[in-house]
Amino acid sequence: MSVALNHTIVAAHDKEASARFLADILGLEVSPPFGPFIPVEIPNGVTLDYMDSPDPITPQHYAFLVTEDEFDEIFARVKAAGLTYWADPFHRRTMEINRNDGGRGTYFDDPNGHNLEIITRPYGSGS
Repeated sequence: MSVALNHTIVAAHDKEASARFLADILGLEVSPPFGPFIPVEIPNGVTLDYMDSPDPITPQHYAFLVTEDEFDEIFARVKAAGLTYWADPFHRRTMEINRNDGGRGTYFDDPNGHNLEIITRPYGSGS
């Protein structure tokens, strides 16, 4: 049997703005609404389905494996948006990237406080 993640629901205070934020930063498209969701499809077929929540949002972590060229493009958009970014998930190394496993990575928050990460090498894959 082949198991693959198909979608996950992402809580947001404004699902449309939140989906647009992710799509714009990653260079993706926002898909048409599906029921109460605004999906953003990642190139591997997984969708992040944004849904409005009136409750306080518990921040989640979403990591995206990207190519070196995609990292440059996304990181340029992060900086152009004036976002604070960190080299670590604990937000201690401000305005830095990391070089874990011989690649590059950085963390930044979305409008709901979700911790987004872009990396060019999977953890444990290199030097």
